[in-house]
Amino acid sequence: MRTYLRNRAAGGCFFLTLVLEDRSSHLLVKHINAFRQAYRDARMRYRFETHAVAVLPDHVHMLITLPENQSDCAPIVANLKAGFSRRLPNDEFVSNSRLAKRERGIWQRRYWEHTIRNQQDFANHMDYIHYNPVKHGCVDAVKDWPYSTFQRCIQQRVYPQDWGGNPDADIYTD
Repeated sequence: MRTYLRNRAAGGCFFLTLVLEDRSSHLLVKHINAFRQAYRDARMRYRFETHAVAVLPDHVHMLITLPENQSDCAPIVANLKAGFSRRLPNDEFVSNSRLAKRERGIWQRRYWEHTIRNQQDFANHMDYIHYNPVKHGCVDAVKDWPYSTFQRCIQQRVYPQDWGGNPDADIYTD
């Protein structure tokens, strides 16, 4: 059995990725309001600051800063996953090992965590999160993906509206 060591940093800034068990699923965008409510509930309970979020059909990226008195992302992730799962119909396949642990079959058990080291690392992860829907072929331009914080970042003048358009997209048709 592997042991995963997570970095702990009180008040730290973290990039997180949570992935659905079924990578071909579109549960996150199909049930976007359930995810949004679970996210709001987690944010209210743990009081973390959101810098960027992109919800894709099968995974979500987040860039958050923990409160000064908190050093661990695991409770936030667990609360968010459980809150979303509770809002969904109970009709997914569940393996015997998950049944034995009273788990559902919606999320992968693990999640990706990266501690932000400096301002450049922060900027790189902000860009990565917002460009991810283009990278995965969901849209041709970042501004067109409705399930991210990009529009909020435009309003805050973090990005210009035309940032992250796909230069290879065929925008001219005959």
